[in-house]
Amino acid sequence: MQPDLLNALIQNWPDTLSGHSHLDVALSGGLDSMVLLDLLCRWRDEQGGPQISATHVHHGISQQADAWLAHCQQQCAQRRVALRAERVQLHRQGGESLEAVARDARYAALARSPQQVLVLAHHADDQSETALLQLLRGGGVRALAAMPVLRQWQGKWLWRPLLACSRAQLAAYARQHVLLWVEDDSNVDAANYLRNYLRLHTLPALRQRVSGLDARLARSAAQMADAASVLDEMAAQDAGQCLSGNILQLPGWLALSPARQRLLLLHWLGQLGWSSPAPAAMLAFQQAVLAGGAARLQLPQGQLLCYRQQLMAVAWSDGPLVWPLACQPGEPMVTPLGRLDWVWKKGGLSAACAEHVVWLTARKGGEALPQKVGRVALKKLFQTQAVPAALRDAWPLLRSADGVLLAVPGLGVSTGYQSQDEGWWPLWQPTAIPRQASG
Repeated sequence: MQPDLLNALIQNWPDTLSGHSHLDVALSGGLDSMVLLDLLCRWRDEQGGPQISATHVHHGISQQADAWLAHCQQQCAQRRVALRAERVQLHRQGGESLEAVARDARYAALARSPQQVLVLAHHADDQSETALLQLLRGGGVRALAAMPVLRQWQGKWLWRPLLACSRAQLAAYARQHVLLWVEDDSNVDAANYLRNYLRLHTLPALRQRVSGLDARLARSAAQMADAASVLDEMAAQDAGQCLSGNILQLPGWLALSPARQRLLLLHWLGQLGWSSPAPAAMLAFQQAVLAGGAARLQLPQGQLLCYRQQLMAVAWSDGPLVWPLACQPGEPMVTPLGRLDWVWKKGGLSAACAEHVVWLTARKGGEALPQKVGRVALKKLFQTQAVPAALRDAWPLLRSADGVLLAVPGLGVSTGYQSQDEGWWPLWQPTAIPRQASG
């Protein structure tokens, strides 16, 4: 008889989680999650372990989805476990796979758990599949690190206490304790799902040829995790020198090696919660920045732009333009599309202007700003100041209450309203642009 997995699970309880008295189990109803649920309930009942709840995600993909939910409800009721069931709608876009969309929906549902510790039933076989799958997809160090036992995510903790156990051990436990579980028919579809092909064909063949294969893959994943941790530390140090919110200072970034430049960009995107670009897109953007051109990297969440010795992260906005907005010279203001700041310096707005409310307004087309050399068309002003084309349509203008153009924040003040000495000079820091401005 195999050793009781309960002891192994309790021994894997991380010190980091001490003080947490409630665990939420991701419960599909399959063998793995049913074993995990049973172990956690035994811990609660036999040794005074934490309280247990469960979350089941109903994707609606399989015709058996309702039966799986009913199974989870019955099993949780028998064990005095509160079950939170979430029905999700799957929307595929572009070339996204149904598997990826379902996984994202599942994790989004888990993120809505009221508990701080989420427990997942991944095991050693899953770890091997993940490591090999990421290798075949050309994943980097972080991807090849596969799944950690414990990590912070979405303000919560993800704990995988069974990663050292094989699926055979879980199956033996399920038989010994007469557990009931459901079988997902998609798990045998090796023709359409690469992970299933690896599970059903590739890994069994490799295990016959390579002794201790799963332990070797787990060891490689652990080494990749260490490497990823070191890279994270290096990227964080570089970020401290170059990054401030949605702005990356180019001089410091250019001083880094090409590999560290890319690493810092990926770290920055991760901080923003943005997707990582394809390696070829990242390399093309890096080369454009180094060449001093009009570099732009478009991502689902927004785009990176090069402007005034800075790289700027500008998110997409799907809402309407917010202009006009009233503002007071000298008082900073944050808007959905950016931040308006003021600098007291020579050539700023005169005292007469500063005494009145002024307005941030949208461009209408054909505007020109009076300067010492005459009236300068905004198009020419944007070109002279090297403002990226993607930012121009949503760049606000500063007008008086009666509609007179006073300034283009950050670019110039009308000579007719400039102070002869010092005055308030408006600055504009874009943080978002309307999605239709992507062209």
